[in-house]
Amino acid sequence: MPQPYPKEFRDNVVRVALNRDEKTTIAQIAKDFGIHEGTINKWLRQADIDAGNKPGKTTDESTELRELRRRTRLLEQENEVLRRAAAYLSQAKPADQLCSTRS
Repeated sequence: MPQPYPKEFRDNVVRVALNRDEKTTIAQIAKDFGIHEGTINKWLRQADIDAGNKPGKTTDESTELRELRRRTRLLEQENEVLRRAAAYLSQAKPADQLCSTRS
């Protein structure tokens, strides 16, 4: 998976694209920064969503959702370990039965 561009770089490219004059195209900006035109268009769409100009998931919401999914996955793994441990321990004989001797 390719490395994502740093946030500062993305923000700078979006700022330049939003503040460009009428003669400057997105393709020219993409060439100047050495990135694909579609990448800039995607960043501009996300900037509109983040600014509240268009409906959709904001960057903060996406980050929070990703973190919550990661946390859920971890908790499910922990629960599975506990379930298996409980099942294993329920099959073991209690200690008082192992130590009792009858004369």
